[in-house]
Amino acid sequence: MNYWLLKSEPDTFSYTDLTQAHTQTSLGRTVWDGVRNYQARNILRDDFSVGDKAFFYHSSCKQPGIAGICTVTKTGLVDPSSLDPASDYFDPKSSSDNPRWITVEVAAERELSRVVSLKEMRHHDALKDMVLLNRSRLSVQPVTAQEWNYILKLAES
Repeated sequence: MNYWLLKSEPDTFSYTDLTQAHTQTSLGRTVWDGVRNYQARNILRDDFSVGDKAFFYHSSCKQPGIAGICTVTKTGLVDPSSLDPASDYFDPKSSSDNPRWITVEVAAERELSRVVSLKEMRHHDALKDMVLLNRSRLSVQPVTAQEWNYILKLAES
């Protein structure tokens, strides 16, 4: 199992929104659509596996930080927003036969007892090599098992 961090602006799609999202078969699941960075797309396409865990990170807000945990439930999905002309993420060069944008489905697992803020994470040497703290613009990032466990302990403190 691998660990990840997925960023979303809470004004657009928050962890609470994930818990209330509907797929055709389930509550609390959604396709992680709208990623339009090739490096992030490649990670979603090549590295994510069913059962992987991800931190749900609220970005571009008053208090950026990790708000919850989700689980990857499906991989290798064509991003439906890339095929929808009404979507802000529509890509006319993408098609169902030759998709440019691949994504995953995630399910809400649990909200953290408190948001672990970016500011707080910056004060812990154990997290100094975390991708979030060094290449923070990437919307899909790997998290090591050590970082994962450390952040879970911070959330409970």
